[in-house]
Amino acid sequence: MGHEPARPAVSRHHGNRHGRSERARQAVLEAADDLVAAKGFAGVTMEEIASSAGVAKQTVYRWWSSKTDVLMDAFLQDAAEHLTPADTGDLDRDLRVHLRQLADFLSHSDPGAVFKALIGHAQHDQTFAAAFRARFLDEQRQRDRLPLDRAVQRGQISADLDVAAELDQMVGPIFYRVLVTGESVDADFTDHLVDGFFSRRPSTPPA
Repeated sequence: MGHEPARPAVSRHHGNRHGRSERARQAVLEAADDLVAAKGFAGVTMEEIASSAGVAKQTVYRWWSSKTDVLMDAFLQDAAEHLTPADTGDLDRDLRVHLRQLADFLSHSDPGAVFKALIGHAQHDQTFAAAFRARFLDEQRQRDRLPLDRAVQRGQISADLDVAAELDQMVGPIFYRVLVTGESVDADFTDHLVDGFFSRRPSTPPA
């Protein structure tokens, strides 16, 4: 019986290549965040993103067609990582922690600077605006409502709660201050929003 030649370890090679590609992709996203925070949206180019990430420009263009695409993916990744509310079973605590994190993220972080840049760009590009609403605002709204949805399921608040309306009254003022007035969005402010919710809709925790 003949002896078959050994086959190359193709799967191992692909795994390493995939790992290198993912590291390069993450480096690009992080570089984009840093550059926009430092220079503003208009001051950043695809060439600078590639150079800062330590990859070839062609590598960046293989994954994204423009800097707005890079920045949106960077921001979406950051938002999913940092803006998903915890579930401690305590609605009051979960709302206070989440609103504080949301305010700090939008006001003081590099991703928050990217967010403001993307919102500004959306005013001049309706196609991008629609994509940004669909990919971030809709997804974030689902995350923001998680504490209320969980509380309804646990019977802590009434099932007839208008979650969307209550969410607007808690989250809306944060975005308004961040994007319009520039006023402080500190813990006292976000706690006041939670207090307002409970004054309108008192919780009914199980005995």
